Amino acid sequence: MSTPRGSAEVIENTADSPKRKTRRWAGLLVLLAAAAAAYALYPRLLNQQTAQAQSSRAHRRDSGGPAPVVATLARTGDMPVYLDGIGNVQAFYTVQLRTRVDGQIVKVNFKEGQLVKEGDSLVEIDPRPFQVQLEQARGQLAKDEALLGQAKANEARDSDSERYARAEAERYGNLFAQGIVSKEQGDQYKTTADTQAEAVAADHAAIDSAQAQIVADKAAIDSANLQLTYAHITAPLTGRIGLRMVDPGNIVHATDTNALAVITQLQPIAVIFNLPSDNLPQVSRIVAEGRTLPVFAYDHDLRTKLAAGKLVTIDNQIDQTTGTVKLKAVFDNADLTLFPNQFVNARMLIDTRRGAVLLPVAAVQHSPQSAFVYVVKPDHTVEVRNVTVGIVEGDRASIEKGVQAGDEVVIDGIDKLRQGAAVNARIVDTPLRAGL
Repeated sequence: MSTPRGSAEVIENTADSPKRKTRRWAGLLVLLAAAAAAYALYPRLLNQQTAQAQSSRAHRRDSGGPAPVVATLARTGDMPVYLDGIGNVQAFYTVQLRTRVDGQIVKVNFKEGQLVKEGDSLVEIDPRPFQVQLEQARGQLAKDEALLGQAKANEARDSDSERYARAEAERYGNLFAQGIVSKEQGDQYKTTADTQAEAVAADHAAIDSAQAQIVADKAAIDSANLQLTYAHITAPLTGRIGLRMVDPGNIVHATDTNALAVITQLQPIAVIFNLPSDNLPQVSRIVAEGRTLPVFAYDHDLRTKLAAGKLVTIDNQIDQTTGTVKLKAVFDNADLTLFPNQFVNARMLIDTRRGAVLLPVAAVQHSPQSAFVYVVKPDHTVEVRNVTVGIVEGDRASIEKGVQAGDEVVIDGIDKLRQGAAVNARIVDTPLRAGL
C-alpha cells in the first residue's frame, strides 16, 4: 500500500522537533552567559575609558603650551616680632562724685556724658545754711576780740595800780624807817599792791581765754567757709562724666552710699593685657635695659589699629591658674577711640628682624611633610622647593631657609602646577604690608 508523500514529511518533522528545542535552549544559555560577562566587564571598561579621557585631556592641556601663572620676586626687608595678648581698657583714674555736706541740690551744671575739666563746677548745694554759720562765726569772733581788748585794758590799768601801790609802799617804808610816818600807812599801800597783783593775774587769765576763744572762732569761720566750698562740687580731674544719679531738688547727705555721678579719665588711658609667663624673662630683660616697648591696640578681629602706646609696668606676680602675667600699657587716646572696659587685642613690638627674606603668604603651600613653594627657573619651568617658614605677619611670611632674595616664586595659578611644569610667568610687584 503506498503512502502519500505529504504524510511522510509530517511524520519526519514530528520526529525532529525535540532536537530543535535542545538547540534553542543551548543558544539561549550562551546569550545569557555573554550578557553576564559583559555586565561584569562594564565597570572596568568604563574606568579605562575615563582614564583614557583624562589622559587625553591632560595631553591636550600639556600640548596647549606653558601654564599661565603669576609670580613675584622674593625680597629682603624688616620683619617685626610681636607678642599678642587679650587686653582690657581701664581708665587711669575713676572718681565717684559725692557730697561732703548735707543739703538740697539747687543746680546741676553738667550734661551726662560730657567731657569736664578739672575745677569745673558740677553740682551746687544750697549754700544758705553754711552762709549763716559763717556769719555767726564772724560775729562770735568780733565779740571775743572785744573781750580780749577789754581784758588787755583791765590788765594795763591793774598793772599801773600795782606799780603805784608798790612804789608808795616802798616810799612809806623809808619814811617809817626815818620815824616820819607810822608803820600802818606803809602796810596799807603794800596790801593795795598785792590786791592789784591778783587783779593783774586775773586779767592775764581773761586775756588767754579771749585769745583761745578767738582761735576757736577763726576755726569756726574756716569750717563755715569750707562747708560753703563743699556746697559747690567741682570736677577733681579732667575726664568724661557718666549718668546723673540725683536730680535737682533732692536732699543729699555726706553719708549717702550712692554717688552723684562718676568721672573717668580718658586721656591718657590704660590697657591691661596678659602674656604667657614664658615671655616674661624676655620682656623683663628689655625693660631692664631701659628700652621702651611700643604697644598697639587693635579691634577684636585684628584688622583695625585703634591706638598706639607704650608699656609702663609689669605686674609683680604670675597668675597660677592661667600661667600668665599682667602688663600695663598707657595710651594718649587723643581721638578717644579707647573706652573704659573695652576689650582689645594688644600687640607689643619686642624685636625687628632685619634683612629677612620675605614672601607673600599666598606663595607658601603646605603638605603633610613640609611647607614648599614653586620657584620659576630660568628655563621657564617650576621647581618644588621645600622652605622653612619663620614669622608670619599680616600677608607676608619670612623664609628662613629654601628661598633667596630675587627668586621668582609663584603666588597665583599654583593649582595647575607640578614639578618641572612649563609656565608662562607674569611677574608682579606685590606690596607687602608691614604687618598688623
